[in-house]
Amino acid sequence: MSADEPAAPRRTRGARESLGSVVLGFESIIVFLGGLVVYGLRVLPDGIEPWWGIVAGSVLALVMVVIAGLLRHSWAIAVGWALQVVVLLGGFLVPALVVVAIIFGGMWAYATIKGASLDARNARRAAPPEPSNGE
Repeated sequence: MSADEPAAPRRTRGARESLGSVVLGFESIIVFLGGLVVYGLRVLPDGIEPWWGIVAGSVLALVMVVIAGLLRHSWAIAVGWALQVVVLLGGFLVPALVVVAIIFGGMWAYATIKGASLDARNARRAAPPEPSNGE
């Protein structure tokens, strides 16, 4: 691409995609730190090495970041809901993760539900007006 060629326009992101990616991005940090807590408190069942807490927190955080980048697809929204359930299940190991799941689950619900309604409203506003029937 030379300097004279105009850059291709960027794809516009909807409110659901933008809000959801912010929620998952910040939640990934908290989930990684939750993995460190699982390791530090050594709450995994006997026979499982404590460092698996760090591995699980890191993998879950990485999946959240990847899904945050894929939220333009409707299946990624469903995966985001599943990730919220996984964080909630972490409450069996560290009860404080239930609070994290409630807070971020609420933010995820708001981002997906309200974001979708904002996207629908913006699409209606951007649509050309319908011709009247002369009435």
